[in-house]
Amino acid sequence: MSTHAWTLLSFHSEEEDMLQIDSVYESVKEFAGHPNKFMKDKIQAEKKPFLHSRKLLVHGGGCTNRDISISQSRDSTSGIPQYIVQIVNTCVSGCAPSQIHLHCAWFASARIVNPRTFKRLSYDDCLVNGGKPLKTSQIIRFTYSNSFMYPITFKSAKFC
Repeated sequence: MSTHAWTLLSFHSEEEDMLQIDSVYESVKEFAGHPNKFMKDKIQAEKKPFLHSRKLLVHGGGCTNRDISISQSRDSTSGIPQYIVQIVNTCVSGCAPSQIHLHCAWFASARIVNPRTFKRLSYDDCLVNGGKPLKTSQIIRFTYSNSFMYPITFKSAKFC
């Protein structure tokens, strides 16, 4: 069981917001050991709709399967339907999970998918990025063609 550190941040005015965002960004950068522009942009995007006092909860512990974002969308093409898959490591602690396996049923594609990007090893077991670590904010994106969209979900990974 991992221990997670949470920080509650309060924002009051736009100037204070920008100072606080920069402060949070610097803290994340110091904690993670490298800049994380994705997190800074996300913090800024989250604050824009609000003009009054609000709070943001920042997770500072280890990474989990919830930090691996998997999304799919259909590409508007004629012929065999195409689907775009995007896999992103959203963890801000600097952890780069490796050996990421996804549930993928009998995944197959009429269009070639680079096996270093995404490869079905066996039924319902697909490997991402050739098993190599997925760095913070790194995006793995590929397109496949099939008559239907495969349900692709997280299965397992090796976390820091």
